[in-house]
Amino acid sequence: MAQAQIVIKPAAGVNFTDLSKDEGGEFKARVGWQIGGSIMLSKDRVYLEPGVFYVQKSTKFESSNSSVSDVDFNISGIRVPVTIGVNLLDEKSTVNVRIFGGGSAFVLTNTKNLDKDFLKNADWGVYAGAGLDISLFFLDASYEWSLTDISDDLDRIDVGKTRSIFVQAGFRIKL
Repeated sequence: MAQAQIVIKPAAGVNFTDLSKDEGGEFKARVGWQIGGSIMLSKDRVYLEPGVFYVQKSTKFESSNSSVSDVDFNISGIRVPVTIGVNLLDEKSTVNVRIFGGGSAFVLTNTKNLDKDFLKNADWGVYAGAGLDISLFFLDASYEWSLTDISDDLDRIDVGKTRSIFVQAGFRIKL
């Protein structure tokens, strides 16, 4: 029986996050960043890839009310994605294309211009994306939908759910 191939994937990238509620104005995605890594376990064309990333997400609220000023909101935390994917080409060749999806948890660690007490400590999401492997390098892009409202007390503040685009690049270290 063939053994699973193991690949360590350190990565860094950018993200664009907005919020689903636009009451009294509009939330617009701003550039955030992430750094971390994952371990890809593949057999034949299918793979499992758990990871851990430190993520900073940024959103700007632009008010439709002239008496309220625009505000940049930043939230930071640990994102733990668990990916299931399919290699569309031969994973052992120099070039490979992948499609993937999975679930993720985001554990809030810090906020800026938003009271942390009003937010849940954890946010659950699902995502889908595609990746390109070229020799030792990779590039991944995915879209994530939050399954939970990030506000803890909906009567006091309700900003809705997060929606994020993640783009990251890194190295593939085969063991």
